[in-house]
Amino acid sequence: MTTIAFIGLGNMGAPMALNLVKAGCRVQVFDLVKQSVEQLASQGAVAANSIEEALSGANAVVSMLPAGEHVRAVYLGDHQSNKGLIDAVAPNTLLIDSSTIDPDSARLVASHAQRKGLEFVDAPVSGGVAGAAAGTLTFIVGGSDKAFDKAEQVLKHMGKNIFHAGKAGDGQMGKICNNLMLGILMSGTCEALNLGIENGLDPNVLSQIMLQSS
Repeated sequence: MTTIAFIGLGNMGAPMALNLVKAGCRVQVFDLVKQSVEQLASQGAVAANSIEEALSGANAVVSMLPAGEHVRAVYLGDHQSNKGLIDAVAPNTLLIDSSTIDPDSARLVASHAQRKGLEFVDAPVSGGVAGAAAGTLTFIVGGSDKAFDKAEQVLKHMGKNIFHAGKAGDGQMGKICNNLMLGILMSGTCEALNLGIENGLDPNVLSQIMLQSS
């Protein structure tokens, strides 16, 4: 049985971890919010009181954290004598970070992992909370071919589309490009709706026109 340490049980992380449980993995979960850990434990995950406890016996780590500063602190240490995850995991542990962060932070973590002989991928997601719950997320992965092949065996339990964008950090860059396109489309949609409203159109009718036409 694959044992996975899952760090970060927010709106995205919790359903992702649950899908790993449903896939038959032993999932050892940790989050600063104890209630989130307890909720996952009630659904079959193994509750951990610390990151170190979650890492015990794990073959792989999946993290889903808010920002680059949190990823750096978890993987590299927080400069307050707290050891980073990279220095705490067993040899040959696969490291997967699915947080949406800056590419430079992903590359920094990857370089530290490489020096320790560990495989690391940045694998941000697209698909939202609904996709996380349904197990239909899209993963945009950055890392070596070897790391990608290993990560794919874990990610397939949480997503439908898994792309290898390139080297470490390229997953985050791919996500940025995707978000840029999405932002432009959303802005254009808002401007179009506002133009219609200002000229007397019903926004509900205009929305339906757009859905069927554009």
